[in-house]
Parts: sequence; structure tokens; C-alpha cells
Amino acid sequence: MRCLLASAGLLLFTASVASAEVPAPRISSVTDMAQLETPLPTPYDSRVDADAAVAATIARAKASGKRVLIDLGGNWCTDCRILAAVMELPELKAFVAEHYEVVEIDVGRMNKNMQIPARYGVTKLEGVPTVLIVEPDGKLINATNAADLADARSMNPQGIANWLARWAK
Repeated sequence: MRCLLASAGLLLFTASVASAEVPAPRISSVTDMAQLETPLPTPYDSRVDADAAVAATIARAKASGKRVLIDLGGNWCTDCRILAAVMELPELKAFVAEHYEVVEIDVGRMNKNMQIPARYGVTKLEGVPTVLIVEPDGKLINATNAADLADARSMNPQGIANWLARWAK
């Protein structure tokens, strides 16, 4: 089952990048994705209270001055698991930790915890993973780009790194 419900039409993300230095992942192409650690991570815990997890992450972001990265997905989704594996690459893991407070929210098959994206004006997910970048004050800053990573399996790690850097402070 493909995780992407509507085509994002995105293979590489090369738009202008924020002031943050873009990390360079050691895996450079889509064909090298087989080098990701296996089994792929399963980052979404269905037992977590999503509202409490987001609230705690926002509190950490207020204290740290970082932005919040809300990763909406499901462990059934290959693209979600690939995104999680790419974000675990040492080069990206350090970058993400430096710039974001991260929370993974299980949305089941887009029928669970939908109050989280709705809180930011996203009433329907175009696909998963959907990644919301939120300021500590609660303002969503990537409303039109939240589903860009929903086809992570066809992106190269550098494209994912560029996307993450685009929204970093």
C-alpha cells in the first residue's frame, strides 16, 4: 500500500534553504536507500496520548527556542518508516536535534488522532508522513508543504535533509 494519497510530485527538494547549514547524509541517492539500517524504525506508538505528547513537545520548544516537528504517520507506512530511518542517520539526527523538538503521532490509517492536524487547520491529510512545522507559539509555518515527504521512498536523503533545513531556524 502506498502511503501517498495524492501525488506530491516531488523527487528532490531544492527550494531555497533557511539560514541553517544543510547536513550532507552519507547515503546520497535513492538507489542507496538499501543502506538504511534494517529493520526500518517503527516510530509511532499507538498507546501514546497524542494531545499530551504534542503539549509536552511544545513546552520543550518554548524552553529551547526550537521549532516543533510533528510527524504524523503510521508504522504500516513504508514512507513513514523510511523518513524515520533517514532522520536517524547520524548527520541528520544531530541536525534535527539541534533545530527541532520532535513528536511522532500515530494517525492509524488517517482515522486516529486527527484532532492534532485539525488544531493547525489541516482537516484532511493528503498522505503520510505529513510533517507539520510549528513555532513554539503554535503557528503552523508549512501549511502548503506538509505532505512533501509523503513519498519519502522516491526522494534521496539529501532532498529530505534540504526539506528539513528549509524550515529550521
